[in-house]
Amino acid sequence: MAFDTAQQAALVVRKVEDTTHLGQPARAVVASRDYATGIDDLWNAITDKLRIPRWFAPVEGDLELGGRYQIKGNAGGTVTACEPPRSFALTWEFGGGTSWVEVALTEASGGSTRLTLRHIAPLDDKSEEFWERFGPGAVGVGWDLSLLGLAWHIETGEAVQERFAEETWPLSDEGKAFATSSSDAWTAASIAYGTAEDAANHAGASTTAFYTGAAAPE
Repeated sequence: MAFDTAQQAALVVRKVEDTTHLGQPARAVVASRDYATGIDDLWNAITDKLRIPRWFAPVEGDLELGGRYQIKGNAGGTVTACEPPRSFALTWEFGGGTSWVEVALTEASGGSTRLTLRHIAPLDDKSEEFWERFGPGAVGVGWDLSLLGLAWHIETGEAVQERFAEETWPLSDEGKAFATSSSDAWTAASIAYGTAEDAANHAGASTTAFYTGAAAPE
C-alpha cells in the first residue's frame, strides 16, 4: 500500500521549550501528531506489551504505576504516572543519565486522537554538552521514527519490521530522506526556541550525519 514517509514527517508538530522538573530547570523536546483512530485504540497500541513491539521495540517489566520497564537495546526506567487512557510518564534511564518522558492523548477532529510526547532533560553539564553538539534532533529524530512506525501500525495493523527493516531501511534513500527531513525540522524548532542560527544548523548537520551515515561537520 502507498505510505508516503515524507508526508508523514510533515504531520509532526515540533517545538522546544523551557520547563521545570522536580523543581529544577529543564528543557523539553515536544513532538505532537494526530492518528486516525480512537483514544482507546491508540492507548492500547502504546501501552500493550504485545502491540508495542509491532511499531517500536520489545519491552520487558511492569507497565503500570511504579513498575520498572526495559526496552530492548534502549532505555529503561520507572513508570511515574499513569492515567488510562489519557497519559503516562516515566523516567528514561540511558547511557548513565536520566531524563523523563511524558505522553498525553487527547481527542482531535474527525474521530482522530492527538499524541503529544515531551522528552525532558535536566540543564546539567552533560545534557548541555549533548545539546550543543546535536541539538533537539538527537532525541527528536528518534522519536519521529517511532511516531512513523506507530502511524504505519495504526494505518495497516501490521508490524513495522518488514516495511521498515532495522537492518536496511535507515540507510535506504527513503530512510535517509526521512531522517534528513526530520533533522531539518528539529533544527527549525531549535531556531524558533532561540538557539543561534549558526549553532542550530551545525548541531542539525551533526544529527543528520549520525542518522544517515554521512560525514559529520567539522
